[in-house]
Amino acid sequence: MPALKTARATNLARFATLTVAVAGLGLASCDNTGGDPRNQIGANPSLPALQQYLLPPIRIAQPVGWGKDEKPTVPQDLQVQALATGLEHPRSLYVLPNGGVLVVESNGPKAPIYRPKDVVTAWVKWFAGAAAKDANRITLLRDTNGDGIPEVRTVFLDHLNSPFGVALVGNDLYVANTDAIVRYPYEEGQTSISAAPSKLTDLPGGPIDHHWTKTLLASPDGSKLYVGVGSNSNITENGVGAEYERAAIWEVDRASGAHRIFASGTRNPTGLQWEPETGKLWAIVNERDEIGPDLVPDYLTSVQDGGFYGWPYSYYGQHLDPRVQPQRPDLVARAIVPDYSLSSHVAPLGVAMSAGGDLPADYRSGAFVGEHGSWDRVPLSGYKVVFVPFSDGKPSGAARDVVTGFLDEDNRARGRPVGLALDRAGGLLIADDVGNTVWRVSSARPSAQPKPGT
Repeated sequence: MPALKTARATNLARFATLTVAVAGLGLASCDNTGGDPRNQIGANPSLPALQQYLLPPIRIAQPVGWGKDEKPTVPQDLQVQALATGLEHPRSLYVLPNGGVLVVESNGPKAPIYRPKDVVTAWVKWFAGAAAKDANRITLLRDTNGDGIPEVRTVFLDHLNSPFGVALVGNDLYVANTDAIVRYPYEEGQTSISAAPSKLTDLPGGPIDHHWTKTLLASPDGSKLYVGVGSNSNITENGVGAEYERAAIWEVDRASGAHRIFASGTRNPTGLQWEPETGKLWAIVNERDEIGPDLVPDYLTSVQDGGFYGWPYSYYGQHLDPRVQPQRPDLVARAIVPDYSLSSHVAPLGVAMSAGGDLPADYRSGAFVGEHGSWDRVPLSGYKVVFVPFSDGKPSGAARDVVTGFLDEDNRARGRPVGLALDRAGGLLIADDVGNTVWRVSSARPSAQPKPGT
């Protein structure tokens, strides 16, 4: 054990040296300190002049995990408890009709090293806790008596390939691995699936697989699946050819597996949801890095069929990114301005649309967003769950903090929120991939408990 601690200390010292060296490569004229993130929340974010770096400054929250009796912070009208602990990098959540919760424990495939920047990226992921052990499985949690504690915890599916998205349509359970959507036969009440999968369609995978997560959402009638496919780079530095059918939202025919590009120019669409009042598709999108602490804001937006959202040529409409050559003025001219800015570098990785349930009235119409947190911004941004209120099917006010405390007083990460879901009783579930925990947030009234599964 002392040898392990010594090795870790040595690695941290090396990383600190690397961080200083990388930060020093920023152009001398650049200001590396960001402004107030609240200035970039809403429909009209402040967009400062861009800055360019040889390599970006790095500011990472060191992962330390949760201490005994520690948990996130919520407002007085809410309460939070651990639904499950001791998981292996939980990334996304899916609630079955019978109340069971599927926890996707996953991480990205090992990335190849092509450029010096790839070495830095690998260090960043390791230091931030993103290089954790990859379970490549889905765990089932089920509370059978309504006491808020799952009595059933089983390995539901195993031996997957960096899974992320899950969707159940009838008796077909779909899992979006990083390189394909696969289908399993499902029977209500089963605690594991041993049947071999069938492949519905391939998805863009390796050998370069920069944004590996593939979120998944079924259409209301079950005939289509919508898939978020992230870009293969920050800003096409791996070549335009590596971006074929990426940075897009796919529409996949569930009967044939055929697909089309439903929307494009979305650098990394990490979460998809149907807005319950209008029935429109909404997405959260991680935008590009390395042009300043306040560029480019990540966003929440409705998604138009055939819409183009700017990446890589422009951002927030017609704001050009000079790093991309040659430009495409024809695409930039029709780039859609997103509906709602979440602020820069917050890294939204989970979204859940609220429409009632076991939460106070103030949280019953809107979108919860899990912000995984920044790695190239001072001060840090994200590392929390926010709520964007909706009215008439669209955002109607400033996002407010709902679940915080993931950072301690020294800006170390106890946890980092990723995927979100609303359970059958309407409680908010949060996958915490650094704390290896699933949290449940509900109303503070004593009687608030999830309904038992069957």
